[in-house]
Amino acid sequence: MMNRRDVLGLAIAAGAASAVRPATARSEGNEAPRFRIVDSNVSLFRWPFHRLPLDDPDLLVKKLRSLGIAQAWAGSFEGLLHRDLAGVNRRLAEACRRHPELIPIGSINLELPGWEQDLTSCITEHSMPGVRLHPNYHGYTLDDPRFVSLLKSATKAGRFVQIASAMEDVRTQHNLVRVPDVDLAPLPEIVAGLSEARVQILNHRLRSPLLDQLAKTPGVYFDTARVDSTDGVPKLVDAVPPGRVLFGTHAPFLVPEAALIRVHESGVLDDSRLNAVLAGNADRFSGKLKA
Repeated sequence: MMNRRDVLGLAIAAGAASAVRPATARSEGNEAPRFRIVDSNVSLFRWPFHRLPLDDPDLLVKKLRSLGIAQAWAGSFEGLLHRDLAGVNRRLAEACRRHPELIPIGSINLELPGWEQDLTSCITEHSMPGVRLHPNYHGYTLDDPRFVSLLKSATKAGRFVQIASAMEDVRTQHNLVRVPDVDLAPLPEIVAGLSEARVQILNHRLRSPLLDQLAKTPGVYFDTARVDSTDGVPKLVDAVPPGRVLFGTHAPFLVPEAALIRVHESGVLDDSRLNAVLAGNADRFSGKLKA
């Protein structure tokens, strides 16, 4: 079991006192990284309401590399408010082709005409392994028949679906753009009816009884981006069946180091479960490894 000193390491760069090197960084002996890391939740380009320090893809990738993150599943901030989702997904795919670490996850807006074609383009034109939804920004609920239709289509094509339950704390939102968290209550019944569906909930702060209901639903997965407290990630891992928690940072909106520290800091997860959260569960969820 690694200790906190192994996790925090040395400062990554001068003037970035809060930036810490994770356990995957090479030690003084220059041995290979101990753990591979897959970040299932990053976004490219500009957040619509203010600039972020890492909203340039080149800078974001540089930061991810410095933290030992080998792969990152990238959605697009443009997918929240832009109406031309074909253009959004094309720019996302082009940016990801320039960086082998980035895996593009397309945006779909069920309120726009032609969303079915956008889904088809994500699958056939851009070979994206999944799509990301923002129901609260786009104005529909999860009991909408179009969501069920999309989930069926994605599942049939062997793709996963990510649902961003929130992007920003409601307390910090612009007063003209108040966006509540997504109501996830309909999800267990919908996913239970699709045996092969894979749905990941991003940026959640789930509590019982809804967490219990989702945990009992095969095919529903979780990320670590907004899990509270130093023992929050181990508690989430213990609360759901094995293999259902994937590492995610919500970078660059949130500082990626914070998610790494929360995963490591409690010292509760043994190496096997730590490896599963950091990469193994993402590999299985994405279809890279057999469950």
